[in-house]
Amino acid sequence: MKVFFVVFLLAFGFSGYGNDTTHVYKIDIKQEIGPSSWRHLQIGFEEAVKMDADLILIHMNTYGGAVDAADSMRTKILNCKIPVWVFIDNNAASAGALISIACDRIYMRPGGNIGAATVVNQSGEVVPDKYQSFMRSMMRSTAESHGKDTLVNGTDTTFNWIRDPAIAEAMVDPSIYVEGVVDTGKVLTFTTQEAIRWGYCEGEAETIEELMKLAQIEHYTISEFVPTGLDKVIDFLINPIISGILIMIIVGGLYFELQTPGIGFPSAAAVMAAILYFAPLYLEGLAANWEILIFVLGLILIAVELFAIPGFGVTGFSGIALVIAGLTLSLVESFDFSGDAPIMSPLVEALFLVMVSLFFAVLGSIFLSKKLLTARISPLKPFVLHSNQKKAEGFVSVDTSVSSLVGRMGLAHTVLRPSGKITIDGLMYDAASEQGFIDKGRNVKVIRFEQGQLYVKEVNE
Repeated sequence: MKVFFVVFLLAFGFSGYGNDTTHVYKIDIKQEIGPSSWRHLQIGFEEAVKMDADLILIHMNTYGGAVDAADSMRTKILNCKIPVWVFIDNNAASAGALISIACDRIYMRPGGNIGAATVVNQSGEVVPDKYQSFMRSMMRSTAESHGKDTLVNGTDTTFNWIRDPAIAEAMVDPSIYVEGVVDTGKVLTFTTQEAIRWGYCEGEAETIEELMKLAQIEHYTISEFVPTGLDKVIDFLINPIISGILIMIIVGGLYFELQTPGIGFPSAAAVMAAILYFAPLYLEGLAANWEILIFVLGLILIAVELFAIPGFGVTGFSGIALVIAGLTLSLVESFDFSGDAPIMSPLVEALFLVMVSLFFAVLGSIFLSKKLLTARISPLKPFVLHSNQKKAEGFVSVDTSVSSLVGRMGLAHTVLRPSGKITIDGLMYDAASEQGFIDKGRNVKVIRFEQGQLYVKEVNE
């Protein structure tokens, strides 16, 4: 039906019939394909529908990007009731080729290129064939969606694909041979003239004005999607790199807060980072209510384990699992647990991002807790109490007699993480571990007394 609708518009609506003016809505895709470009496309399509646009024109120049975002974009294009054209201004590589083939018409600038859609990882290495198989299938089905031409020669009727699906597959798989087009061993990339010759481009144009003239559209107006300030902020925050940094701040803030009594700057930083992490994902429909609740429930379980239950067991590990699940699922729009690798790819990528961020957050927090906060010259100096009250200068609010315990041996009466209870000669004292957690019942040695606090380390005897 969409093909006939395009033909009808070309015959009547776009020819200036009845002095009508064609309303064109233009969306630029001139960056890496990812969450930001997918978001712009969704907003642009919604505005085009509200404006009752006659045509959506994608102005493209990209070297590719994320397959999951490209798949969402091509599905949006294929399901759009408004005809969608693309003007390739130099490059439509990889994911850009998939999106372009989904469009009803393809126009290219002289010297442009389309193709090279082999799936690679972030290091540029070709991924296993099960991923290539999925990409081949997407490229083929996208090409097939445009239907066939009917050719009648005398009494014989033949059908030719408008866009040959084998050519689309050859843009992914170098093992595919298409007679007269590409030999095996080469991933297919078309120039503008080659794309025109083999049905993957409707014409060559230097500018959008030339494109409209080539399409015989004389009277038209162009509206353009322009990102707002809020759009730019959201685009920035949903960038995977920024998401990873926010995860590191969340985990790092919680780690620092556990090292110090009360609630202060670290917890405030963690809360702010969590808001900046989840808010844009929630607004964009990626993070659902239940995914955020999973994250919050995980934090509650971790707090209960640390402050209410001795040791670290099922409750604590369940909390950690829920926190990781909440952070991961919030990054994924949709997924399938069927086990098909390409469908699971976005979920695996999100989990990888979260785990790497958690690793560096814990590693960095341990390092900073020993170096940054204790340094004489430190960017966090304004947030750290450096002054000491001396007995000779005024009232001392703590019992300094326990300072005589320095050098004594004792037992951990509770788990020290890092604070807890120790016993020395049958008497119980508050103490804190100098480094890491100390399990209940372990031998400890008092190594120093500072600001009313005993510090101990585990010893093996």
